Amino acid sequence: MIPVAEARARILAGVTPVAAETVALTEAWGRVLAAPALSRVTQPPADLSAMDGYAVRAAEANAGQALRVVGQAPAGQPYGAVLNPGEAVRIFTGAYIPEGADGILLQEDARAEAGEVTATDHVTPGRWVRRRGLDFTEGDTLLPAGLRLTARDVGLAAAGNHAFLTVRRRPRIGILATGDEIMLPGEPPRPASIYSSNSFAIAAMVRSAGGEPSILPVAPDDRAAIAALVESAAGLDVLVTSGGASVGEHDLVREVLEGAGFSLDFWRIAMRPGKPLFHGRRPGGPAVLGLPGNPVSAFVCGVLFLLPLLAALQGRASFALPVQRYRLGVDLPANDQREDYLRAALRPGADGAPEAHPAARQDSSMLRVLADAQALVIRAPHAPALPRGAEVEAIPLDALGL
Repeated sequence: MIPVAEARARILAGVTPVAAETVALTEAWGRVLAAPALSRVTQPPADLSAMDGYAVRAAEANAGQALRVVGQAPAGQPYGAVLNPGEAVRIFTGAYIPEGADGILLQEDARAEAGEVTATDHVTPGRWVRRRGLDFTEGDTLLPAGLRLTARDVGLAAAGNHAFLTVRRRPRIGILATGDEIMLPGEPPRPASIYSSNSFAIAAMVRSAGGEPSILPVAPDDRAAIAALVESAAGLDVLVTSGGASVGEHDLVREVLEGAGFSLDFWRIAMRPGKPLFHGRRPGGPAVLGLPGNPVSAFVCGVLFLLPLLAALQGRASFALPVQRYRLGVDLPANDQREDYLRAALRPGADGAPEAHPAARQDSSMLRVLADAQALVIRAPHAPALPRGAEVEAIPLDALGL
């Protein structure tokens, strides 16, 4: 068995990002930039007013003398003339400040009557003025390559005059569940069978991470059937299998993949849940990631290995799984030789800070426990027993959108 960190490093070694494509800005959320987005404009394009009021020469307004209001400047409609001594221009938020003005007299600090305005409070030069280029200037790098775009990033790209962006295409991920006992949801129940949850949970995980999942038909425990489905998965970037990866007589997936030209890099990880995980590649074809059949094991392995692989395929810069520290809400026994990932609820402690409460039963078949969890508490190999109140590291699932 190899450690989790080594397995992840070997999965990511030599991964080449998928090709780039150009998409409309409306389709850019959640995509990963393949090239930096440079600003095509300066923002703001000129000195603008940050408030409603009057554009003035600050020294005159401070003197308390009446200024003649010679025009107005709504946003998008510049005054268009030089502000002369003794003059003021009615101005609104976002409007160009006239040449000659150096301050904004707020409307609440002004008394206007008979075409004139008088300051009731002092005006500071430059106050309430948004200088040209305050946010960014033409040619600035707004968004770097390798960034997964948030709603905020999309807004910034739009402000920089980008209607389209160059992003990585979505990695194509095929998901193949195996086993005579597996049925698809919606099929009538039959004896000794279970409904496939792995395919749908992993597909949701892939989609949340920016990939394009494709759920393949369930493969029975038959070499020819598995081989046919493997060969039908042409054009994929990664084939994800679940089940059939252990050592039983019906665990055929690794054998079939090797017969189909896949070179398997490793098998079995020193972790719980998820020990029977394998990884390999076929020259000129997809990578394969073999997840365990138990649903919790498949999910945890998806978090630890598939999510980083999807990030690498999209060229994401410095992706790392989020890890936070929490106080324990219960006692924990000592750990054995395998790295453990305990499904845990996060509940407010006496001071309101979240505490991690690992479930009493950690069986890798118990999906309800997983669905009720908000974090995976990480236990290093041979970690000592910990009392309630001790700190532990955990992966918060909400931070991954899972």
